[in-house]
Amino acid sequence: MQAVQKTAPSFGLELRDVAPPGAPGRGEVVVAVAAVGMCGTDLHIYEWTPGYEAMVKAMPVTLGHQFSGNIAAIGHGVHGLMEGALVAVRPSVVCGRCAKCLAGNSGACTGREGIGVTRNGGLAKLVNAPAENCVVVPEELDAEIAALAEPMSVSAEAVDTGEVRAGDRVLVLGPGSIGQGIALFARAAGALAVMIVGKDDALRLNTMQRMGFADTVDLGQRALQQALAPYLAKGSFDVIFEATGVPSVVQQALDVLRKRGILVIAGIHAQPVSVNLTRLVREQQQIRGSYRAPIATWARVIEFLSANRDLVRHMISHRLPLSRALKGIELVRSKSASKVLIVP
Repeated sequence: MQAVQKTAPSFGLELRDVAPPGAPGRGEVVVAVAAVGMCGTDLHIYEWTPGYEAMVKAMPVTLGHQFSGNIAAIGHGVHGLMEGALVAVRPSVVCGRCAKCLAGNSGACTGREGIGVTRNGGLAKLVNAPAENCVVVPEELDAEIAALAEPMSVSAEAVDTGEVRAGDRVLVLGPGSIGQGIALFARAAGALAVMIVGKDDALRLNTMQRMGFADTVDLGQRALQQALAPYLAKGSFDVIFEATGVPSVVQQALDVLRKRGILVIAGIHAQPVSVNLTRLVREQQQIRGSYRAPIATWARVIEFLSANRDLVRHMISHRLPLSRALKGIELVRSKSASKVLIVP
């Protein structure tokens, strides 16, 4: 079968012929992949920016961590899953053996692996996955929407981390799929206003508008404070979400955050970031990091997708076969797509 793989610690990906996965091990299933989302993590791996060195020992490794598919085979010791069932796959695989896991704190697992990062992922026809990582989706959800569960879980976790409350004025920096999901969950949490900012991002900001977000700004060559001047006339923002991965954005975000406001960093930064700590202390602001969501969040995300499937389908701009996956990653790189789905 074909698979999109990272084969060396340098720029690029390869579409390769590989052997299908073997029979599922104990506690595992084989998933026949139905849809895979391409995202910023895949782009970082493609460009080989700092922060992914742990992948080297796994190379060659198949990418794809945002995917859904049907159970094709079931290993020993698996209960509660049936062949043919449509599932969304959680990419975070805990070891079950480290001190944290044995103490019941698997969220802090020190032997964690990532499907599509340090073990083979969904950019292929078939992939083996732990049964406990497979979340059965309701019948009303199709494979495309189910493939959005992973990025939407990251977005939901970010909004939880930011403690968005009814009446808050929220700013989302970066209109990629994580930023789009953050905007949706912030609105659902009761935010009074949700502003989305991009840079040379006409297509993705248009996606936000189609999902009902009227307040969008494309920076172009302007500084953030300048571009937001009409909105800042009403006051600084209560909660800001950084989903760009651009280091220079962090201080600009703090400059438009209110006293005691919360800045949530959801972007992956390849370079260190400098901030004015004196101002942060005097303004009593908080910076919080947000990453993967706990298992419990996935049920809430699946419920949200089920209730809003026509709305979130606007996020999907391109559907490509596996043979054109490298074209898909270039679409992501050039901001010429909102969400690219690969359909093996």
